[in-house]
Amino acid sequence: MTRPPIRTLELSGTPEAIGHGHGKVFADEIRAYTKDRVQIVASGLWSGGSISENEVIELAESMLPAHQQFDEDLYAEMLALANAAGITPAEAVIVGGFTDFVDVVRATIGGETPGELQEDDCTAVLIPNSRADGSGFLAQTWDMHDSATDHVILLKIKPVDQPESLIFTTTGCIGQLGMNEQGVAIGINNLTCLDGKPGVVWTSVVRGMLKAEKSAEALEVLLNAELAGAHNYLILDALGDGYNIEAMPSVRPVEVLTSGAIVHTNHTIDSEATAVQANREDVLLKDSVLRLEKAKEILQEGTIDSDRLISLTRDEEAICRTATEPYHIESSGAAIMRPATLDFWACWGRPAENEYQLVDWFHE
Repeated sequence: MTRPPIRTLELSGTPEAIGHGHGKVFADEIRAYTKDRVQIVASGLWSGGSISENEVIELAESMLPAHQQFDEDLYAEMLALANAAGITPAEAVIVGGFTDFVDVVRATIGGETPGELQEDDCTAVLIPNSRADGSGFLAQTWDMHDSATDHVILLKIKPVDQPESLIFTTTGCIGQLGMNEQGVAIGINNLTCLDGKPGVVWTSVVRGMLKAEKSAEALEVLLNAELAGAHNYLILDALGDGYNIEAMPSVRPVEVLTSGAIVHTNHTIDSEATAVQANREDVLLKDSVLRLEKAKEILQEGTIDSDRLISLTRDEEAICRTATEPYHIESSGAAIMRPATLDFWACWGRPAENEYQLVDWFHE
């Protein structure tokens, strides 16, 4: 499906003002998206066992203190968003951090990991300065249940006394990946874990990391967070310092970016993280490995630029996904960030069918 340029919304001021603006503009959409996410969790489709919607909400409510403790400003923003959109704070946790939340649900009810949960196909890469004419890249597809695609947006955030940021996300979610004006870029892949627990969801962690001025500071935010679920995080700053972290609630092995590109998909590589990774069906593990190897092949030789990364995200052999039964997963969008130059390319929907736009906000 060919889509128009990615929708953008500029927000500024206090955390309450930013959250209120987001929630008010997309209120109807956020309520519909929230209802869909709560129903998916309650049905057991992504959480491995059926529970009542009341139990879903109660579990999300138990996670609110962790969000407040992690970052008071982001907690205030989330509450203002919920109020303006007409959803509860607990529902904001669910719609804003869905994949981490189902890790918590599965750990709480002892449910099996269903295939639908595991078929999440983000492919992300870190490109060092030495492979990119002195200015490295962080690039990724963002793949999810196809019901999420219509909700993809780009936020331009100007907080009080914090770095301004461009944030790729979905309506009702405070942030999924992005780059700030200091040249700190954050990307992610979803992982599944056995050690989920009530804590802070990954979307708040991404926003917290985007307050940093350097990669090392963003890394410390991640390492000190009380994580609810599992994600792989990628960090790159304007100097080219980068990290890849397979972050589970109980373990967080760190890989430092050196002279070679780092590619990551949706299975763990480090043995410490693998020990607490949920079991994956063979066909799904094979798919994740295929995307990993295909991306490595595309990046194997020569100088890497934005055009080459766009081509990588458009690869239909493995990387750019189309929604099919029974998983309904597609590449809902993609982003390419170059921290040293503050260039940010964004695509809404499948990159193979849609155009990237260079969002020149930092240069205005």
